[in-house]
Amino acid sequence: MASRADASALRPALAVLGAGTMGHGIAQVAAMAGYETRLFDILPEALDAARDRIEANLRKGIQRGKVTPDERERVLGALSFTRYLNEAADEVDIVIEAVPEQLDLKWKILLACTEAAADHAVLATNTSSLSISHLAHGLPSPERVVGMHFFNPVHIMALVEIVRGAETSDETVAGAREAAERMGKTPIVIADSPGFASSRLGVALGLEAIRMVEEGVASPEDIDTAMRLGYRHPMGPLKLGDLVGLDVRLDIARYLHETLRSPVFQPPALLERMVAEGRLGKKSGRGFYRWGEDE
Repeated sequence: MASRADASALRPALAVLGAGTMGHGIAQVAAMAGYETRLFDILPEALDAARDRIEANLRKGIQRGKVTPDERERVLGALSFTRYLNEAADEVDIVIEAVPEQLDLKWKILLACTEAAADHAVLATNTSSLSISHLAHGLPSPERVVGMHFFNPVHIMALVEIVRGAETSDETVAGAREAAERMGKTPIVIADSPGFASSRLGVALGLEAIRMVEEGVASPEDIDTAMRLGYRHPMGPLKLGDLVGLDVRLDIARYLHETLRSPVFQPPALLERMVAEGRLGKKSGRGFYRWGEDE
């Protein structure tokens, strides 16, 4: 693992598992909040990309007057990067899993964390739709598992959904809430229901917007403008889908359609086709919009 600042000066400690779009953002805000932050991924190129994105975010923060050069150095000093889960989770106070939205993969990661992390550690999952109760089922300590659903981009978006599973303890919920507040987020506590609150509502709106494009009702730009100016949404549903990742949107839609049995969540053929073609949104450079490197 890369060298890091004196851990005793940076306690409490936190591990983020998965260095992708959400993982690197969570790691950044955790380090900014004063956590000794360890970011884990099995792919060295993912860790390198995460480091680059965090440094780019901090540079933009300095340019906009929201981050000082001293703060930048403190944040980078609080971060470390590792390919070894045991090293990341050792003696941390909270683990936040942010691997791809696959139930089996997330369950295996959480199982490994029950062995690697301290007995007191909160085991949080950043799932945006999967059942916390299902993820906790069969684990040695299901009471320690809780949902912490962050929003992209993590360093800008203020909301965190804290999702209580069937066996999640009050102490675990309190620990997740404390961590979210320390990171400057506003937490809300949600019962374990498919899609929770935000994904269920947001995906329904996003899928209907895609159907409108599919039917030729209006262009993506005009649909997004309608929601921004007519309903004061900070971003239209199609641009938001591009930002989140259309592959992620498709996975969530399939899950909600299967679990809720509602036609509202049946994935539009246009979404299926775009994902199959690799038009995933910002991460691939093209979705409903074209994205440049500086966006």
